[in-house]
Amino acid sequence: MSESKEPQNDQTQEEQSQVVDDQVSDTQTNDVTAESTIPDTDTDETAEVVELDPKDAQIADLTSQLAQAQQALHDQKEGALRALAEGENAKRRAETEIDKARKFALEKFAGDLLPVIDSLDQAVRYADPENEALKPILDGLELTQKTFNDTVTKHGLVVLDPQGEPFNPEQHQAMSMQESADVAPNTVIAVVQKGYEINGRLLRPAMVMVSKAPANPTDVEA
Repeated sequence: MSESKEPQNDQTQEEQSQVVDDQVSDTQTNDVTAESTIPDTDTDETAEVVELDPKDAQIADLTSQLAQAQQALHDQKEGALRALAEGENAKRRAETEIDKARKFALEKFAGDLLPVIDSLDQAVRYADPENEALKPILDGLELTQKTFNDTVTKHGLVVLDPQGEPFNPEQHQAMSMQESADVAPNTVIAVVQKGYEINGRLLRPAMVMVSKAPANPTDVEA
C-alpha cells in the first residue's frame, strides 16, 4: 500500500513546480511589457534639438549681427559728438584767451595815456577864457581834448566824473571829508582827479572830496 502512494506525491510536486514556473514567466512578461510602455524621453529631446529649423537659426544669427552693428553705430555717434563738443570748447577757450589778451593790452595802453588826458584837462581847466591872446590856443586845446576823448571812448574807456553823486567805494577814492548841510552825507562835493574804466574794469578810481553831516547843524544853519 505504501508503494502506491509515492508516485502520487511525486506527481503532485511536479505540478506545483510547473505552477511556480508559469507564475515567474508571467511576472517577467509583465515587467517587459511595462518597460516597453515607458516613453523614451532622452530620445525625444535629442530629436527636438536635431530638428531645429535652419531658418530660425539664420534669423537668430542675423538678429545678433544687427544688434552688434547698432551698438557699434551708437558708440561711433557718441564718439563723434564728444569730439565735436571738445572742439567747440577748445574754440571758446581760445576766443576767451584772445579776448583777454586784447583787453589786457588795451588796458595797459589806456593806462599809459591817462597822464596825457590829465594834462589836457588841467590845461583847459586853468586857462583864462577872458584872455583874447590865449583864446585860439584854448580853442585848439578843447578841440584836441574832445577828439582824444572820443577816440579812447570808442575803445571802451569810460570817464568817471562823479560830481554830486553818492560816494561809491568801488569807483571812488576819498581824499578828504567836509561837513556840509547843503547835500546829503557821503555825497561827492568835489572831484580832484577823474577816474576811468575800460571794458568794465576799473582803470583808476576818481579822487574825490566827500560830504559828511555837520557836527552841530544849528551852528551851520545860523
